[in-house]
Amino acid sequence: MVKNAVGDQYDSMAEPPYTEVDREHPLAAAIMKEIREVYDPEIPVNVFELGLLYKIDINEKNDVFVQMTLTSPGCPVAGEMPGWIQGAIFKVEGVNAVDVELVFDPPWTPDMMAETAKLELNMF
Repeated sequence: MVKNAVGDQYDSMAEPPYTEVDREHPLAAAIMKEIREVYDPEIPVNVFELGLLYKIDINEKNDVFVQMTLTSPGCPVAGEMPGWIQGAIFKVEGVNAVDVELVFDPPWTPDMMAETAKLELNMF
């Protein structure tokens, strides 16, 4: 377990290697908890550990900006998943606004997954 600057603990094995998260913000832990409840319907791993979220920024007004991708551009839930992320973040008390941007550069690869996700999918 690792602690952030606010003192919240998190499992570093559950951290995707390429995801940038603003862990210093007081709402970060609650936002991460809610995001981890969103799953890709075709893969039994949450979208965070799957490595679909590239960046999560939270500003001083509690506006949250998320940059995310999909496992493939032809993903059947491409039109829905950003809304699922937005809805999960809005569950956190104090969040003012949420902007989710869908990007495909860099393209997602299994290397972007957290170690826990790879274990869950027997990829070791």
